[in-house]
Amino acid sequence: MRSDTVPESSLRRGSSAPSSRRLAAWISFVALISAIGYAGRFASGRPDRNALYMWSTAVGELVVYLVIFAVTLAITGSHRELLALRRPASWRRALLLCLLLLAIVYTIIAVIDPYLHGGREQGLTPTGWEPRHAAAYGANFVVVAGIAPFCEELLFRGLGYSLFERFGRWPTILAIGISFGLYHGLVQALPELALFGCALAWLRSQTRSVYPGMLLHATFNALALIAAVTVR
Repeated sequence: MRSDTVPESSLRRGSSAPSSRRLAAWISFVALISAIGYAGRFASGRPDRNALYMWSTAVGELVVYLVIFAVTLAITGSHRELLALRRPASWRRALLLCLLLLAIVYTIIAVIDPYLHGGREQGLTPTGWEPRHAAAYGANFVVVAGIAPFCEELLFRGLGYSLFERFGRWPTILAIGISFGLYHGLVQALPELALFGCALAWLRSQTRSVYPGMLLHATFNALALIAAVTVR
């Protein structure tokens, strides 16, 4: 029988010790990234507002995501089913849920961001479009809207969700959402990121697949990057 047709609970039955070790490793890794992020945030303050125009931003983020991808695969080991790399039962339903969540999340963030300034804290609000930095912006676009959603969804809504799933659907959604927010090492943007993380975890619970979350995550990031240099 193909692994993508087997219930996830059945795949993990009888392997509680290995799953517990993987969960401990996952928590430790996410906690380490979060700690490094917050240490940098409090030591250096907000990132440069024009970070999207810097080659160093793209290169640095690319290295981080390669490490995240490698560690995610290392924790997963031979149990690749934990990554939820399977087709959703219905792509039509999955896409409708993506559109619904995109509208809800953007509406909520549009209301609270003027007070929290989460986008500015992330370094995603340049002072304006600067054509001379178009190449660096393009490189950052690829990393933020392409590589980041792929790696982060595998880590959180793939492996993380599967490891927490034993504790119940809603505790898992909240745990994954909050840990996703903390992982970014930001203060003002934490509520927005945790909200988005919970929305992606809910989508994962509805589709049993990590692919719709990757699509939603990539779309969300791409729209944010475009708006950052076009909407004042």
